[in-house]
Amino acid sequence: MDQASAWGETAMMTILDRYIAKEVIFGSLVAVTVLLSLLTFFTFADELGDMGKGNYGMKEIAKYLALTIPRSFYELLPTASLVGSLVTLGGLANNRELVAMKASGVSEKRIIGAVLIGGLALLMTAISVGELIAPPAERNAQNLKSLAQNNQVTSRSKYGFWVRDGDTFINIRKIQEHQSLGDISIYNVTDERKLDRATHAEKAVHDGNQWKLDQLRITHFDTEQITAETNEAADWTSVLAPDLLNAFVIRPENLSAWELYSYMQYLNENGQASLIVEQAFWGRLINPFSTLVMLLMAVPFVLNIRREVGMGQRIVLGSIIGLGFYLFDKMFAHLGLVYEFNPIFAVSFPSVLALSGVVFVLWRIKKTN
Repeated sequence: MDQASAWGETAMMTILDRYIAKEVIFGSLVAVTVLLSLLTFFTFADELGDMGKGNYGMKEIAKYLALTIPRSFYELLPTASLVGSLVTLGGLANNRELVAMKASGVSEKRIIGAVLIGGLALLMTAISVGELIAPPAERNAQNLKSLAQNNQVTSRSKYGFWVRDGDTFINIRKIQEHQSLGDISIYNVTDERKLDRATHAEKAVHDGNQWKLDQLRITHFDTEQITAETNEAADWTSVLAPDLLNAFVIRPENLSAWELYSYMQYLNENGQASLIVEQAFWGRLINPFSTLVMLLMAVPFVLNIRREVGMGQRIVLGSIIGLGFYLFDKMFAHLGLVYEFNPIFAVSFPSVLALSGVVFVLWRIKKTN
């Protein structure tokens, strides 16, 4: 009889765990859908300002928005988890379901554990989207927009960045910032797809209108002979847009963790600064766990807030806390770059601080009870 009673209790606990986890997941997905809809609308309004540049029309805008949704989903999930868990757990509290669970012997630790089970499912979803779907989708979005507006095709490899500008193929090995390039090779081909001229420049700087090349070596490939010449400087008229390079270099968070690691190794091998890439790499490993922190942050509010608190108040509270955490996380990451903090510390400190605060509040609640 005791064994049957223990089995029944275990089965009941498992059902309650699944129920709470399912409610947390459902609430978080609803919240992220709403936030995604709002963000997509504002992005759409912003993209309308670029409509008409080249072949960038309504069809291309729609494709661009669809390709940027995975990245937006990845970035919004922690905030959505907080809002969704506040609403769903608050609903359980308002309906006295949490009270009934406690009365039946379910401890607060068990409730927190069930919330974390749902959080693990959300964490795995975030990692899958952030690593497998968002990076290539974001690159395709940038390529689509660039091709539509400037008729350019770009790609990235361990040997630098490749850009096609009509019959010209450009390889860029070093990018100090989006208007200053180094170690550039320019290959011009004929209509018959034969190499006509190869140009190598040590540096290129964009003055707002065109590129200025320094220390040039030019090789001409004629049908009968190959000739070479050197130049100190030359103007280079190209539709290569500095903003196109910004999508690959200034925003390395759009790369997957493995791509960031490979790029970081490449930069180190070539003696280039890689702090921004290192920070993005460690952020890829640490940031998904902020979803769990956000879920835990909702628990003290649900356990302490009175039953009269409505859904609207919880949504406002969750949005304020989630937005505050997001802004603080981004601000501290930028401070880490400015003051050259350890990249692991720069990306983990906001989450560790928030987790410490949650643990302290839960300890106080337990102590007062």
